[in-house]
Amino acid sequence: MGRKLIIVLGPTAVGKTDYSIDLALKYGSPIISCDSRQIYKEMTIGTAVPSAAQLSAVQHFFIHTKSVTEYYTAGIYETEALELISRLFDEGHETLVMTGGSMFYIDAVCNGLGHVPTADPVIRKALMERLDREGLEPFREDLAKLDPEAYATMDLSNVNRVFRAVEICLTTGKPYSSFKEPSAAPVRDFEIEKIGLTRPREVLYDRINRRVVKMVDDGLIEEVQSLAEYRRLTALQTVGYKEVFDYLDGAVSLDWTISLIQRNTRHYAKRQLTWWRRDASIRWLEI
Repeated sequence: MGRKLIIVLGPTAVGKTDYSIDLALKYGSPIISCDSRQIYKEMTIGTAVPSAAQLSAVQHFFIHTKSVTEYYTAGIYETEALELISRLFDEGHETLVMTGGSMFYIDAVCNGLGHVPTADPVIRKALMERLDREGLEPFREDLAKLDPEAYATMDLSNVNRVFRAVEICLTTGKPYSSFKEPSAAPVRDFEIEKIGLTRPREVLYDRINRRVVKMVDDGLIEEVQSLAEYRRLTALQTVGYKEVFDYLDGAVSLDWTISLIQRNTRHYAKRQLTWWRRDASIRWLEI
């Protein structure tokens, strides 16, 4: 049997943790997290880190291994994750389970990030929201203006490539084509199988809404308050944290904060699905 990496992906709150634990137990695999927020040791409640029971059921990697004060990118994750995957295969595992909802972390493992700089997360978020609203065509038009060389040579139907090119142009102020980028995705020495989990929208949104209420009941406000000195760091510019900082500043009520986190989390789930629906290699399962 060849080496295989199974990636369990899907929108936030869909149920990836429980599904991936069952899958890991089936194959005798640890779980490799590809969540760009659960990796930070100071962030627990607002990132929905697996419970103590879940963490003890299966060995997890990349959970609470970095500090919010550390510089960390999808490119660094690519290097560290591939080193781990190689080591685990060499130790005798034939099938490994990876799970998470971070689109760029998953893309880094599957396709590589080459030598292109990491994009600014604020720009990325704004562009993803724009992609949701307007589709790909405006990005093609922007690319033609920002980087005619890339526009002339790129597969303009490849959403990820076009999006990334515009993103890098806006982040660096330089043409995307000025950076070295592999002409094709690197060849991995293992098979990749992607399983996408989904639920009916009303069920998913209800799960999101209830999860946010539980986070607040479990101490989200206090957790965010303890991170006040780090509020300007990139790691804290994320749903569930930035809204609470506004509440702690006295700008909004607690009820409004909860409803805002719920809304922003639903929007994030929609962006995740929009991104992945374009990947024909994903096998979708409604749970």
